Formats: sequence, structure tokens, C-alpha cells
Amino acid sequence: MSAGQVFALPDLGEGLTEAEIVEWHVGVGDEVEVDQHVVTVETAKAAVDVPCPYAGRVVTLHGDTGQMLEVGQPLITVADATAAQASPAADAPEAAGAEQYRSEERAGTTASEDDSGSGAVLIGYGTGAGGRRRRRAGRRRAPAYGSGGGQLPVAQVPETEESVRETAQPAATRHGAVKVISPLVRRLALDAGLDLASIRPASPDGVIRRADVVEASAEPAAATAAAPTPSAPARAAQTRAEQTGDTRIPLTGVRRVIADKLSTSRREIPDATTWVDADATELMAVKDALKRARPDDGVGVLALMARIVVAGLRRHPELNSSVDTAAGEIVQHSAIHLGFAAQSPRGLVVPVVKDAGEMTTAQLAAALRDLTAAAREGSLSPAQLTGGTFTLNNYGVFGVDGSTPIINHPEAAMLGVGRIIDRPWAHEGQLALRKVTQLSFTFDHRVCDGGTAGGFLRFVADCVEQPSVLLAHL
Repeated sequence: MSAGQVFALPDLGEGLTEAEIVEWHVGVGDEVEVDQHVVTVETAKAAVDVPCPYAGRVVTLHGDTGQMLEVGQPLITVADATAAQASPAADAPEAAGAEQYRSEERAGTTASEDDSGSGAVLIGYGTGAGGRRRRRAGRRRAPAYGSGGGQLPVAQVPETEESVRETAQPAATRHGAVKVISPLVRRLALDAGLDLASIRPASPDGVIRRADVVEASAEPAAATAAAPTPSAPARAAQTRAEQTGDTRIPLTGVRRVIADKLSTSRREIPDATTWVDADATELMAVKDALKRARPDDGVGVLALMARIVVAGLRRHPELNSSVDTAAGEIVQHSAIHLGFAAQSPRGLVVPVVKDAGEMTTAQLAAALRDLTAAAREGSLSPAQLTGGTFTLNNYGVFGVDGSTPIINHPEAAMLGVGRIIDRPWAHEGQLALRKVTQLSFTFDHRVCDGGTAGGFLRFVADCVEQPSVLLAHL
């Protein structure tokens, strides 16, 4: 195997066709094991740690930090360590590795079909019984997220560093490489703005641990990570920024994906917005009553609004749809997959509650809690962020009353809920302070007219004002 095994970017699922390299966890010359995570890539939906199905010495990294790769393109070339030492061809593997990739591509695969040692679950290579899975970290090639200053989302962070020590061994890295076992240590270093290469480990084995990062973060001399040498266009942009005083932030990663998606929505969807104020006093009373009667269910306002939205979409199924522009058809979806806007370390994301139409209110509440927690941890998978058919946007948590949001393409509608506050309200012929909210509804005018949109919004408002109305539709 002197030419090296070429591992291509695997299919990450959910129809995703490309990914951006966020951070390499190994460098050329490092030794890797089967299923070791070698790179973090960012798709249109989530950050994913990619395991390599081969063991050996890294001879080629097919891409730099920030580069986009399509599924099926070469990602990393790994040569058997003994073969690489015996053959001078291993020192120049790129041409041979590319030829092997082309041969495997013609044969219909870029991964060894008999590689039973890989236990990783990524589309693109098999899952066998395999040997013991161990994650070993090599050296970092470049700071994550370029100069944008964003934090690297970690898909899985062990609860304690000690739990990692019990299941992993120090990386067998070449001289000068950074030895880090725990993803938690990497995250701590990132949050502190430290370059791992500048941290001196206290332990004899040379592994950087939590205590080393904490100590280094207290030293002013080590508080700033070394910046990579910028390219000529980057230097020119930096010079312009210095002259004008402007701040230039690269549009990369999730921000680039969001920008592309929102631009597509604005370009393709003729949207319209309608809104209504609603007295949510009774809805809040129901929430409080459920909290007293069934505290373990954790049913809050968002779960109750999700319950109402599901009922409304059953009455108006044309809003649970999307437009197939290529076929010139409106597709009404049989299942309700309810997305909801949530903030995460990677920015605004829309986790999806699959088959929300089949859930009870308590089940909806549990699903919303789990997905919200995953969003805050930055551990949402692509499957949890795709496939939505309708979006619920509770922007009231930001202390605002109304909004005209951009529809989450390719969906056809979005309901927004403003803050619920005390306002003067005419109630039973008297002026009183009531819990009032503003509901806004943005819809694709291609799938329905104003009558349908108004009917849906009025139904939602009626259920907010009189939650007992829901009983007739459950």
C-alpha cells in the first residue's frame, strides 16, 4: 500500500453535497488509527467530526482550512507505516493517491469494501464489528474558523477529562506535534484564545490537560494565539480596513450557508405577512395549571404554541407544503415536521421535531427541550436540522413584539410569536390589564391566498385566547 489509501469526503446524509473544512486534527506524518477523527467539517446544517476508516501514516491532506469539498472528493491519504518507510514513493503520494481515487471511483467506491475494522457510522463506508475505537488527536493545522473569531462547535464533549483518559491513549505523534486527548481541553483552549502549540504540558507524557490550559490562560504572554500568515488578498483587505477603520468579517461557515439560504428564499418566494394581537391570558393560565398538575411534563408556552400550530395545519394542509419549481408543482406534505428557531453557538438554527403531528403535548414539550439543549451545546446533527415543513418562531424571547421574518426555504410559511406582556385590553365590556401577544404569519403567496392565511392565523389566535377551542380539533 505504498501509494496510500485515499479516503474521500463521505456522504454526510440528508442530501448534503458539500462541506467546509473547519479544522484538521492531524498533520502530514502523523500516525492515525481506524475510526480516529481526523477533521472537523461544517455542512449546511452542522459541524461533523469525520473518522478515517484506515490506519497508518498521513501522507496527504487534500484541502486547507476554510476550503469547500464536495462529497466524493479526496479528503485524506493514509499510507501503511511500514510500507511508507520502505518505499520512497510514499514521500510523493499525491499523484498515486489521486490515481487510486480515480480507479476506485470507476469501480463505484472510494473506500475498501472489506474494511471490517471501521465501526464508524458515516455513509460512504461500511460498519463492521471492528476493533476498539479510540480517538487520538494529532496536531492542529490552523486556528478554527479563520479570523472570524467564532467558536468551534464540538459535537461530543466528554463530561470529564478523566473519562477520556480511561478509554484513550496519548496520540503517537511525530516530534513537535501537539498531544491532546480531550476535546474538552481543545474547547477550553479555543475559548481562552490560546494556541495549543504554545502550551507547555506539566505531565511527563507530554499530553496537554485541563490544568495546563487553565495555567496558560493566566499568563498574559500566552493569552493570544499565533495568527496565520494572511494571503495577498487578505493582506490587501486588512490594509483597507486599517485605513478606513472598518471591521471585515469573513462570510464563511454557517453564516455563509444562512446568507445563501435566505437569499434563495427572498429570490424565489413571493411572501406576504399578516398579523393580529391576541389575548393570551387564558393560555398562560393553562400553562400554569399544567405546571401544577403535571410538573414533570415541563409544558411551556412554546409547546402549547406547537400544539396549536399542529391543529391549525390539519385544518389548513395547504400551508404544510413546499413548491417544486422544477416540476411546477405544489407539494402538500403528509407529515408535519415542525421546525422552531433557536440560538446556538453557531448562530441561528432551526431544529426540526419530526412527526410533530403524531405527538401529544407532553411529547412535543420533551422534543423541544431536547433539541433546544442540543442547539445550545452545538451538537445538533444534520438530520435534526433538515426536513422541516413549517417553522414556529418565538422571537418574543428577545423582548420584541413583531417581525416579518424570511421564510425558511423551501417551506411555505412561518408563524411568529411576540413577547407576552400586560396591556390594556377590552375584556367582557371592561378595560383591563391582560396578557397580550402579537402573532405574525408570513406565507408563500404561491401556495395560498390571503383567505387561507387569514383563516389559519385567526384559528391560532382563537386557540390562544380560548385554549378550550383546541379540544374540538384533537
